[in-house]
Amino acid sequence: MLFETTVVGSMPRPQYVKDLIDAQVEGQVDGDDFQRMMDSAVPYVAQMQELAGVDIISDGEWRRKSYIGVIADICNGFSLGVRDVNGQRQTWHTVTEPISVERSGQMAREARFLKQHTTRRIKVALPSPYLLGQRMWNSEESKNAYKTRRDFVDALVPVLRDELIALRDEGVAVAQFDDPELCLLVDPKVRAEFDDPDGEADHCIDALNRVVDGVEGITLALHLCRRNKGRAGWIGEGGYGPIMPALAHLNFDMLMLEFAMPAAGDKTILADLPERFDIGLGCVDCRSAEIDTPEAITGRVREALKYVGPERVTIHPDCGFAPGSAADIPMDEAYLKLRNEVLAAQILREEYA
Repeated sequence: MLFETTVVGSMPRPQYVKDLIDAQVEGQVDGDDFQRMMDSAVPYVAQMQELAGVDIISDGEWRRKSYIGVIADICNGFSLGVRDVNGQRQTWHTVTEPISVERSGQMAREARFLKQHTTRRIKVALPSPYLLGQRMWNSEESKNAYKTRRDFVDALVPVLRDELIALRDEGVAVAQFDDPELCLLVDPKVRAEFDDPDGEADHCIDALNRVVDGVEGITLALHLCRRNKGRAGWIGEGGYGPIMPALAHLNFDMLMLEFAMPAAGDKTILADLPERFDIGLGCVDCRSAEIDTPEAITGRVREALKYVGPERVTIHPDCGFAPGSAADIPMDEAYLKLRNEVLAAQILREEYA
């Protein structure tokens, strides 16, 4: 089907879901009660996406303290803290001991629950090993566990590979790896922080390729964004050109690229991507309170179709609607944007049938 619709992963969390996550972090709710109460909440976000008409849905990542913190739900070796980030209370994990798998197949179990509550195909987002290395290792607290950041990244590869295989075996349609840290290497200011920014990009791609090596039977997607901060905007700016040489070596099926935001550069870069990649086109703004109209969305897609064939395009928002558990995008806003995404896809299917 042309112009399939999907989400990037996270969906806005009602206040009771935020409170439930906080209560677990603070030890006020044990694991069994957390799962029981979350099991009653997750079907709502699944059915909301179904009603909007989205083809490939997620569980909203409501069970996750953050989109990177899921690794600490699978492995021991992390310390948990809470800090204020742009006025929002967020949990933060740091690796402080060598990691050991405690709860393998965690994401597959979450996927199994979602499959029981939807008739749609499902996707699950995983953090890339490079992203985890950048966010969860630091030279002071982590040095006794892993001497270098790259040592930590290497240790994550087999863990994420096992999770990916479990997702495949569970019948998940799409495994989406997230890596905004790779995407930030498009920004000249960020690149200046590294001695060898191109080497960083190559290291990221190498780790991802090792995770997925030989894994078949599941669509592999890489989502790139410039660190979505919700209403606060984003961190990095610049077109995808600087990381294109590294992306050319990625052994994935799809690249999911944000283009609704003004800092992403123009779409001409799509013509330079290898044709073996399908393109996930970010054409719905996940940050602004303004609701993208179907006409605005179709206009963004038509512009992209100057450089890539319609058979390669899936459409989705630029990023998740709730990159952290404290994000404050309203659920109704996300629903209306997704509904218009679906209406735009219907218009485009008729136009390009």
